Amino acid sequence: MSLIASISWAEIYLASEWMIRIVMLIVVPFRRSPEAAKGWLLFVFFLPWPALIVYFFIGRPAYPRWRRERFARLPVVFKVASDRVREVTARQEPDLPANLTQAATLIQNLGRFPSLDGNAAELLTDYDGSIDRLVADIDNARSHIHLLFYIFANDETGWKVISALTRATERGVTCRVLIDALGSRPWSANVVDALKAGGISVQLVLPVSLLRPKSARADLRNHRKIAVIDGEIGYVGSQNIVNADFNAGVTNQELVVRTVGPVVLELQAVFVADWFLETEEVLDNPTLFPEPRRAGNSVAQVLPSGPDYPEAGIGRLIEALVHGARKRVVMTTPYFIPSEPLLNALETAVLRGVEVHIVLSRPVDQVLVNLAQKSYYTELLEAGINIHLYRGKLLHAKNLSVDNRVSLIGSSNIDIRSFVLNSEVSLVLFDRETNRLLREEQERYFAASESLTLDAWKARPLYAKATENIARLMSPLL
Repeated sequence: MSLIASISWAEIYLASEWMIRIVMLIVVPFRRSPEAAKGWLLFVFFLPWPALIVYFFIGRPAYPRWRRERFARLPVVFKVASDRVREVTARQEPDLPANLTQAATLIQNLGRFPSLDGNAAELLTDYDGSIDRLVADIDNARSHIHLLFYIFANDETGWKVISALTRATERGVTCRVLIDALGSRPWSANVVDALKAGGISVQLVLPVSLLRPKSARADLRNHRKIAVIDGEIGYVGSQNIVNADFNAGVTNQELVVRTVGPVVLELQAVFVADWFLETEEVLDNPTLFPEPRRAGNSVAQVLPSGPDYPEAGIGRLIEALVHGARKRVVMTTPYFIPSEPLLNALETAVLRGVEVHIVLSRPVDQVLVNLAQKSYYTELLEAGINIHLYRGKLLHAKNLSVDNRVSLIGSSNIDIRSFVLNSEVSLVLFDRETNRLLREEQERYFAASESLTLDAWKARPLYAKATENIARLMSPLL
């Protein structure tokens, strides 16, 4: 009997598993953070074949070549927006202190957009009130309306917006809507049909299908929430177009910023770019980028981030802002799975004498993510970081205040998915008044929260600690 014939199928399978482990040991760490590499390698070690299959589909945080080629053409798409922004900055350079100028430079290098002076911002904290305000702006639109949302439902909230958009098209207003195909999957067919019936141009973003030649990966999503009306009014934040209680058993608490002024041009440019990436239609009509009027005294800047960009922009920015903090950092997020550099930045900030607060939600909608984030609590509390668990509602808001001058509000969670996999958008405002309003809202979070103590947290059952630590091993994959 030959040697080959004497080898059993079990031995071949065992050999293939070890071959996968050896090859992946070389492939996985390439251009990947240590914590992400560790998570993947653990998966590979215990389940080689399933890990290989999963890695084939979602292992690299990059879009396919056709999309990268479209992204490379964006400078041409941005020409009208870039020209208008240059006109604004030529008239008046933002007056920022040296440390904030460095932050603004970082944002520009990460996301291409400069800081712009002359903006006004309004924080919207009432869930239904935010939708009503958006509907009122849609009803007053004269030229065009652009919406980009991760979730757009055909529930009561969704129909408010659909009806307003339909009324707008009847007045001759051009309406375009982008909806993430997976985030809105339970409702997308009905929403798309209703929008098209109302004369609205609508496009599903990053559709997933085995039958499509240009199908997107299921894990790479457009998580942005943007509204632009007439190129003059912009909305950005954490809130989707869906009822607050769309998740069974929880009701969402959100934060949205409504802004007017030159920075709306940058939100418009983000929408125009995403529209081009999905449709290859160049929206370069100058009416989309009107001459901006000075609306206030806030210096503001937009940071888009995601796999299209060479750097993990939002993660880099938050790390830099924490490192630059002098007195106080307050971070609000529903999902907290920090990168190692961010964890080090937070702990180092405390050692420098900075007061650090993290506001998280006690009600949760993602059990595994919640278990993973709990595994960080002991380390955070031991470092002197204050953890507040918001009670009653799912606190879905995503915001950051640094000292008394920097405010960040957007769609990004503080986790690896938002830092690396999702397309996100954040608005950074460098002004004391917006920061004061944000800090007041964060104080309301504190008042409605339970503050964790180290002794109480360490007293939790052993099984809870074990499940949290197991979930943490998978955190780079969540």
